[in-house]
Amino acid sequence: MNKQNYPFIFISLFVTLICLFVVNLSLGSVSIPFSEIWTIIFQKTSSKSSWITIIWEFRLPKALTALIVGMALSVSGLQMQTLFRNPLAGPFVLGISSGASLGVAILMLFISSLSTNSFLNILLSESSLFGNSIWQISIASTLGAALVLSLVVVASIRILNNMALLIVGLMFGSATGAIVSILQYFSEAEAIKSYLLWTFGSLSQVTWDKLPFLFFLNFLGLLITWTMHKSLDALLLGERYAQSMGLNLQKTRLGIIFTTSILAGSITAFCGPIGFIGLAVPHLTKILIKTARHQILIPAVALVGGILLLVCDSISQLPMSSKVLPINAVTALIGAPVVIWVILKKRSL
Repeated sequence: MNKQNYPFIFISLFVTLICLFVVNLSLGSVSIPFSEIWTIIFQKTSSKSSWITIIWEFRLPKALTALIVGMALSVSGLQMQTLFRNPLAGPFVLGISSGASLGVAILMLFISSLSTNSFLNILLSESSLFGNSIWQISIASTLGAALVLSLVVVASIRILNNMALLIVGLMFGSATGAIVSILQYFSEAEAIKSYLLWTFGSLSQVTWDKLPFLFFLNFLGLLITWTMHKSLDALLLGERYAQSMGLNLQKTRLGIIFTTSILAGSITAFCGPIGFIGLAVPHLTKILIKTARHQILIPAVALVGGILLLVCDSISQLPMSSKVLPINAVTALIGAPVVIWVILKKRSL
């Protein structure tokens, strides 16, 4: 594709993103006209005061969260596919999501069962920092992801081959998954249900007081990723060729692991494990923009990721209904066909 077409593509993606953002705000159990949405956002006035509350307190934070999550998971997925030169690698391939899930499982399935202890009762109370809230889950998720990340970093220092590192990451994920299964086996039904609901993923848990933390972490991760675009381009040529060009392979690998951990880890901490977005979006973007240059791919993938997750969230709303589908179910329905298409295309080559 000619380079001169890129500005038009980016403008089209940005306009599509804005339109879907407004559509997303209008959907829900209460239908709000588009004209009212603009007035509510920019002037905080409306013919119905309840609409202002619905938009500002519930729908706007959720839509902004969808944008951040879609961009972060998509870019981290692109990094993993480039690092391992594997079209089926995703942001959670190194076991970061599994580590986060382990942290939450220990909190919900193990520590909660010991809450008869007076000290734990105080620690897990609503009024404490570790109270039964998204902060409590976020802290547990972050600690679990940090544990697995530390093991992956140690392994990356000792292992020179990227494919071997990929296998090690998958093994870490399998080990943590096994521990979670054991915890579920010995847990009460109510605790298991709470944990399973967390694994469905949710965009509505991030409120205005938590949104700045999520935005800052992911803005930092996206910015660092973009500064690494030349290193990512070099990795596409192969590890040995990249090293012959002067690329510090170990430093680049650690940088990719670090930024992916920031992006995927923070999303899992606040929203739960949201699958398929990081796996499918890079492929969808490469269909639209036929280039291997990460200087162009990174912002394009971020925009397409934001668009796709807004679409998924809009579908999950079940317009004019009070019910909301799990976001993971919708992303899987859209992402799975893309993954199948990639496998079939690779086998036909």
